[in-house]
Amino acid sequence: MQFYPEERVALFIDGANLYATARTLGFDIDYKRLYNLFAGECRLVRAFYYTALVEDQEYSPIRPLIDWLDYNGYSMITKPTKEFTDSMGRRKIKGNMDIELAVDMMEMADRLDHVVLFSGDGDFRSLIEAVQRRGVRATVISSIRSSPPMIADELRRQADNFIDLGDLQTSVERQLPADHPRQRERHDRPAEDGDAVTADSMEEVEDEYEDT
Repeated sequence: MQFYPEERVALFIDGANLYATARTLGFDIDYKRLYNLFAGECRLVRAFYYTALVEDQEYSPIRPLIDWLDYNGYSMITKPTKEFTDSMGRRKIKGNMDIELAVDMMEMADRLDHVVLFSGDGDFRSLIEAVQRRGVRATVISSIRSSPPMIADELRRQADNFIDLGDLQTSVERQLPADHPRQRERHDRPAEDGDAVTADSMEEVEDEYEDT
């Protein structure tokens, strides 16, 4: 990673996007290891984590992770999701955190030397360009190894540095117990070219933080 010990750095983590990228690459993120990785490379000023919550749920499956992150050095930014019905009559849930992330990054830019964005969303290209005009370096972390790639080409080109999440796997992967269902699946199932792990929700991995 291209960081300097004295530069002021903040992480901006699009939670859903990072989760999807890691699962597509076939592993889960250990957020303590991720935090320590960057804290050991630079002056880590803030680590922001953005996620939407379903407000009317009696129990949110991602609440254990949110609480754990909140007590372990991360700044949590959440908002309730919005439910709507599309033109086909299907129930949809929307929880986009792009605006909150963009506002925070612009507000912090004058007090930082380097921003790190964990997202592959091409909508952030203009945001990265804006902070660069303020003299701030920008690193984007996502992946081009999946099919299709998880990062938009225009965002990758705009960034000063691009780090493929797959290159960080050995440093930030969450070690699952040997008897964990996904660990057994990985062991029993032979690897295939282009193999990817996907999930419809964040429930599985985030429940694992409940007792940590």
